[in-house]
Amino acid sequence: MSSLLFAFVAVLLGSFGGRDQLIVAQVSGASRRGPGVLCAAIASATLSAFVMALAGQAVSTMLPGPGKTMLVAIALLFAALELAWPVKQARAKEPTRSVAAILIVLVVKQFGDGARFLVFAIAAATGAPLLAGLGGAAGGTLALLAAWALGERDLARLPMRPLRLALAGIALLATIVIGLGARGIIE
Repeated sequence: MSSLLFAFVAVLLGSFGGRDQLIVAQVSGASRRGPGVLCAAIASATLSAFVMALAGQAVSTMLPGPGKTMLVAIALLFAALELAWPVKQARAKEPTRSVAAILIVLVVKQFGDGARFLVFAIAAATGAPLLAGLGGAAGGTLALLAAWALGERDLARLPMRPLRLALAGIALLATIVIGLGARGIIE
């Protein structure tokens, strides 16, 4: 059950102000919060989380216990770096109304982000890919649902940069603690 909770929180917080959230907010506003955008967001969050969780399960058998813990620390480090990096999302010149195109763009963006890498690492570390996938899918869905409901203008009003930097600091602190624990330096 802890893998579900960890993956949920990791993806929810790791997606805050991320590219996928900004894309959904932008397209949501252009489509007047059309249900197709919401369906694409839910499908992409679910697909990316479960694919990464299954990949984590495949790697799980190859890693020793401390290696699994170190993988989580590395994934947290990547998430911290991604959260600290300024997000610059180019505005689409012509917002698409194609749900399939939106889905493809979202899935591609999500496969390369730190939040989904955390789902991979959590699934590998805990050996519970179904729970990690469910947690990641729920966290991603909630993050994208917020973007869909708020739209681009209201999402831009939130203090994204300071919140992302605070989340990056928390993730970096967790990286250090988990990494030192994996090396046996602290318990």
